[in-house]
Amino acid sequence: MIRLSRRLADLPPYLFAGLNRRAAEARRSGADVINLAAGDPDLPPLPHVVAALREAVGDPAQHRYPPYEGTDALLAAGARYYRRRFGVGVDPEREAVVLIGAKEGLAHAAHALLDPGDLALVPDPAYPVYASQVRLCGAQVRSVPLAREDGWMVDFSRVDPTGASVLFLNYPTNPTGATCPPEHLAEAVAFCRDHGLVLVHDLAYAEITFDGHVAPSVLQVPGASEVAIEINSLSKTYRMPGMRVGFAVGNPEVVGAIRTLKSHSDTGQFRAVQAAAVAALDGPQDHLDEDRSVYQRRRDRIVAGLKAAGLDPDVPGGALYVWARVPPGHHAVSYAELALDRAGVLLTPGIGYGRRGWDFVRVALTCDDARLEEALGRLAGLAP
Repeated sequence: MIRLSRRLADLPPYLFAGLNRRAAEARRSGADVINLAAGDPDLPPLPHVVAALREAVGDPAQHRYPPYEGTDALLAAGARYYRRRFGVGVDPEREAVVLIGAKEGLAHAAHALLDPGDLALVPDPAYPVYASQVRLCGAQVRSVPLAREDGWMVDFSRVDPTGASVLFLNYPTNPTGATCPPEHLAEAVAFCRDHGLVLVHDLAYAEITFDGHVAPSVLQVPGASEVAIEINSLSKTYRMPGMRVGFAVGNPEVVGAIRTLKSHSDTGQFRAVQAAAVAALDGPQDHLDEDRSVYQRRRDRIVAGLKAAGLDPDVPGGALYVWARVPPGHHAVSYAELALDRAGVLLTPGIGYGRRGWDFVRVALTCDDARLEEALGRLAGLAP
């Protein structure tokens, strides 16, 4: 009999894999399932990015092995983005590394920073990959409870840093859509410096913000690169989720460790995808206002529709989700099962993001308007 590693056996099933199986089973039984669970951008790819990819694929030189740390062109384009967007200087040779998507970067960051028995601070609720990657390192998770009355931001006065070495943060956040002012990130940097922690800030939703909010970078905090790295993704910002490309920037020691890990675990992202990413970062940025407008309109419609269905939603300041308390008499799983079984609407149970999500579901903004209206109508039909 094959014996799997203990760390894998102890890992809970990945939330979205289970959701996809349940939806597939419902579809096989003939149900018309509307997916409001996945944060998978549905807006069409940008023409100049597709053109750059197509041209690169036709170039035989682009089919050679890429550098482990990323091409010079993409590293430089990432540095230009940080200078243009945040006013932050990044040394592409020491402070940047290309990733095969943000999730890969989170995995490498965890393995670069944590040994078995170490301790990491992870918000609750939060993207489940933070905790799962900590556990895959053989390290321990200490949850940092977030509260609705605090705007789902960390209250550092209530965080116990004893024995911890890493803090994960994410603004705008998945799943709550919470945003933060620059002062909050400054407080996080000071907290990490005072207690000897490394801060890993996930900025996957850097440009998906609403009501005029502009998301800050942790690297805008003076001295942040002494204790922090930031993981950036092109998936949401540039409508490139399937191309799996992003980059990490910040502390050169941590970035260097990620580069080393990548040299032992993968051979980098396809050069043609990196060429497309350069076109995205350096090309026209006018789609960003259009995307924000589309997602904000959907946000407002979902908030209104969920209220009509008896839920109590937050109004998110960013990201691609509405976080909503389920109706009285339900918890996250029971309501998600009700929505799927009786309405054919797939929602994400909040418990998948931590204990603080037990009474919540997450609803994604990535469904086209016609299907969204149909889904909200079905959910309204479940209201008592």
